[in-house]
Amino acid sequence: MGDMHDLHSVDHAGLGGAGLDNLRAQFPVLAQKINGAPLAYLDNAATTQSPLTVQDAQRHFERHDRANIHRGVHTLSQRATDAFDQARSTLKRFVGAGAAHELIFTSGTTDALNLVAHGLSTPGSQPAVIQPGDEIVVSALEHHANLVPWQQAARRCGAQLRILLPDRQGRLHVEDLARLLTPRTRVFAVTACANATGERPPFEALLALAADAGALTVLDAAQSVGHAVPDLSALACDFMAFSGHKMYGPMGTGALVGRRTALERLEPLRYGGDMVAWVSTTEASFAELPMRLEGGTPNVAGAVGLAAAADFIDRTGRSAIDAHVVALREHAAAGLAALPGVQLLSTETGASAIVSFAAGGAHPHDIGTLLDEQGIAVRTGHHCAQPLLEHLGLGPTTRASFALYNTHAEVERLLAGVARALKVLQ
Repeated sequence: MGDMHDLHSVDHAGLGGAGLDNLRAQFPVLAQKINGAPLAYLDNAATTQSPLTVQDAQRHFERHDRANIHRGVHTLSQRATDAFDQARSTLKRFVGAGAAHELIFTSGTTDALNLVAHGLSTPGSQPAVIQPGDEIVVSALEHHANLVPWQQAARRCGAQLRILLPDRQGRLHVEDLARLLTPRTRVFAVTACANATGERPPFEALLALAADAGALTVLDAAQSVGHAVPDLSALACDFMAFSGHKMYGPMGTGALVGRRTALERLEPLRYGGDMVAWVSTTEASFAELPMRLEGGTPNVAGAVGLAAAADFIDRTGRSAIDAHVVALREHAAAGLAALPGVQLLSTETGASAIVSFAAGGAHPHDIGTLLDEQGIAVRTGHHCAQPLLEHLGLGPTTRASFALYNTHAEVERLLAGVARALKVLQ
């Protein structure tokens, strides 16, 4: 999808200069010092910071409109319901959802993916979609949140879990998926960007191939929704999950958006208030989508904040954000690759905001600690993708990840900090 508010973007040619300074002012958390040094926050693949506009939107709801939705006749309940419904509409438009799609609010990508895996493998008013002898195909690039739920679903149903392995450079190939698909393939799940390596697989072609084979398709968009937002209207995608805290929104928010016909096949994960049409002492009938999959009191303020984050991204300009973070990643990758003993992951990937590396003789936790002493925040460890790193013959790694408020000066600080750490540790 193109930028929805290009005329209002901060810098049409990209993020830089005064435009970037003005953007950074929206994130007061960045103005602090850590261990006496200015904060360089490079852990955005884990959690982005949220701008004042998002915080203000949530604060306004809490101060003026806080009430439970749908069931109240009083003014505050009606205003809260309107705000919740408007947030849903904003986010559906943000990801390109059309009339055939619906959006379910969740607590994040993990919650959304569990909802899908549970809903397809648990019988209810209809038999489970996944049956004994069926097959589930999952890529080996996945965060544990898009692997473990499918492990459990296969075990619950007596299905077979098959893994689409990357090559030694961590890349997925369409022809490898073609060899895995069979008439018994019921589900194919893949990420839009690997959180551990930054690899951007050809997910459009992979989803299309799986859909043509008759499988339901699942896309984990957590790492792309903040800058390279997938256009759902152009994808052969039945279910797409994303998180608010990776797109400048509130923590504990997210969504599952997908085709209504696919969402209707899910057995609800939560039963209770607001997801029923009627209830007797012995049975119940469920409400229509989206309420059917949103049992309980929702995080209304979080939904309002999440929609405000989507608006913030569009006002800034999606293409400008994407170009900026990709340039930062390329800058960091080139500098890190030039350091002695550094092994860079996913060196050939395309548009990505993540760079991960390993260094002989230096443990990532030690590198991260020495960087923190200089005010530089990175992530170290297996990044909830242990099978992928083991497949690549690696242990834990160090990961830097970029957002719209990061600068090339911070990349230079990262490179100098890593070089210093390697001298100390190797």
